[in-house]
Amino acid sequence: MERSIPQCIIFSIITCGIYGLYWLMKLNDETLELTGQEGQSGGMVLLLTIVTCNIYGMYWAYKQGEKISAMVEKRGGAASNNAILYLILCIFGLNIIAYALMQDEINKTVAA
Repeated sequence: MERSIPQCIIFSIITCGIYGLYWLMKLNDETLELTGQEGQSGGMVLLLTIVTCNIYGMYWAYKQGEKISAMVEKRGGAASNNAILYLILCIFGLNIIAYALMQDEINKTVAA
């Protein structure tokens, strides 16, 4: 599903981050669906991220970068692995920017 990135960011700000948690789950589930890979559900990713005080969220962001790169390559596109970028953004507390970049890659892949 193609999502409006500005709308997701605005909803995350308005809801004080609660929509951002939902967005995290949807990013995970949609990436798994598009890649055809098996993995943890979005709910489990959210739970582990909360329980580990976002340490798992940083690991997830890195792995998500690798999955998105594989997804783009699988669909015939030129992929650049942004896993390190997503990890650095999450380390500095800029998860919402990492999510926006992930969503942009998913939107481009779905639209193609």
